[in-house]
Amino acid sequence: MTMASTPRTTPRTPPVTVRASAKVNLALGVGPRSEDGFHPLATVFEAVGIHDVITAGPRDDGAITVTVEGAQADLVPTDETNLACRAAELMRSRWAGPHLGADIHIVKSIPVAGGMAGGSADAAGALLACSVLWDIDTGPGDLHDLAAELGSDVPFALIGGVALGRGRGDRLVPVIFRGTHHWVFATAEEGLSTPGVYRRFDELGGGAGDLVPTALIAALTRGDIDAVAGGLGNDLQDAALDLRPELAGVLEAGIEAGAMAGLISGSGPTVAFLVGGEAIGRSVAKSLRGLPRVSAVKLARGPAQGAQLMAGTLEAGG
Repeated sequence: MTMASTPRTTPRTPPVTVRASAKVNLALGVGPRSEDGFHPLATVFEAVGIHDVITAGPRDDGAITVTVEGAQADLVPTDETNLACRAAELMRSRWAGPHLGADIHIVKSIPVAGGMAGGSADAAGALLACSVLWDIDTGPGDLHDLAAELGSDVPFALIGGVALGRGRGDRLVPVIFRGTHHWVFATAEEGLSTPGVYRRFDELGGGAGDLVPTALIAALTRGDIDAVAGGLGNDLQDAALDLRPELAGVLEAGIEAGAMAGLISGSGPTVAFLVGGEAIGRSVAKSLRGLPRVSAVKLARGPAQGAQLMAGTLEAGG
């Protein structure tokens, strides 16, 4: 029998706040569905500077609660299906005990069901926040293992930067990169179901497969922004466009406005545009804001850091 660690958390323990980043898939190669129902992936993740803020505060009754505010907060579940709640439950079951509780509060900026891993970012933030709140001695490998159980994008949300993901996307190798990338993201009012996009992907006959995009990785290492733009790709894009044909017009508008390249982010429906700098980014954003199919436009830089404790958390915790 494994003994739970002696609780050190009390109601007077200060809350712990973590900032977690969105992601864009610079390349997403998807293989045919395997017997376990999953598709093997070869993807290059990049974390970008759109953040959710996750705060975990102590409870003395063993409950784990979730509250949400910010953009599209009404679309985020606050029950046990919330990925941040599941992350806290998993952390507690593996490393602590049922006596520990937490009030998890999420401030949303990452689009919901937008293909930018907002739920995964919240889960990564909850893992880090609860490990500090509950004073659990976990290392990066421990957090990665828990993250991999929660979802394919959660391990990357912990580390950020740029990484090659294989398998389900959870087997990560950091990618050396040079320079800063400027992005414009056009979001949609209605999200897309990731399982639904994968089903349509299968119905359409699949894509190029889970091949490592070596040319893109080399371009990132050189800092060759033109080659990076030329290497962007997403095997799920045709499926997302088939389900939401209006996104093709958004892609076309961004390119016409001066973006270097555009693609559907992950399973969509967010459309990501790589631009040559801040000025052209503002120009592209202005053009996209006038489209009836676009609910919001966000500008961001990448690569960004993964989940990180916000200033003052460690000092407050002593």
